[in-house]
Amino acid sequence: MSTADVRRLTLDDLGACLDLTADRDWARDERKWRLLFRVGHVVGVDAPGGGLAAVAVGSRYGERATAVGMVLVARAHERRGLGRRVVEHVLAGSGTPTAWLTATEMGRPLYESMGFRTVDHLSTYTGVPTGVAKSGVSRACTGADLDDVAALDRAAFGAPRSALVAALPGFCDDLRVVDGPGGYGGTWPSTGVTVLGPVVAATPEIGVGLLSDLAAGTTGVVRLDVGDHRPEVHAWARAHGLELRLTSDVMLLGPDLPPGPARTTTAAMQALG
Repeated sequence: MSTADVRRLTLDDLGACLDLTADRDWARDERKWRLLFRVGHVVGVDAPGGGLAAVAVGSRYGERATAVGMVLVARAHERRGLGRRVVEHVLAGSGTPTAWLTATEMGRPLYESMGFRTVDHLSTYTGVPTGVAKSGVSRACTGADLDDVAALDRAAFGAPRSALVAALPGFCDDLRVVDGPGGYGGTWPSTGVTVLGPVVAATPEIGVGLLSDLAAGTTGVVRLDVGDHRPEVHAWARAHGLELRLTSDVMLLGPDLPPGPARTTTAAMQALG
């Protein structure tokens, strides 16, 4: 196992990826994995008895940054350096000066040993939203809006997430924009909850308005992931009955990403930012 090759995975390996996530008590979210295969570079190590011993995803954002996510090692093969190996493989193939990821408390020591540093935190809120009314600030996104959406997203994240933006119309159940362009946001179903994200807005007021418009169109439990730099989103979540479930570290390796005039309000998912 210590010398097993890291290989590029394909959709033929989707079932094995889902089995590995279940092994680590994560949800078997086929929709999420299909998006990751579309926009990212999925790698893994085969387990001797079948299935996967480890997996990681690298999603390259132009020439500037790579998002690293879904770093998983099967329980039967942990403590053997496989997590480090798959992350190193992603980094070696990325060709970008900066790598970005979110880390749990368990994973943080590994990433710190590889040179990553904490630059922010990502808080996850969930619950059934109460007292939400549409703000009316947004409208449904059309194909004609996607160039403006991509430009706004690049300004927010500091790197072009072109493949992700191109995938959003088919991935999101509801995709909305604010003219200007002032913002965009989407929702997507994830194993029993509706994710409010990504949401990107030029101002805090637009971001909160977009969240209200998106949440008003949902039923049941929602989830959002928000950084420390958006206190108004934390306040919105608490005001509408959502509870803080967990906090992860946002970590960078290499140069900082430049802040732009627009900022990410909520993440698409922790694997992608």
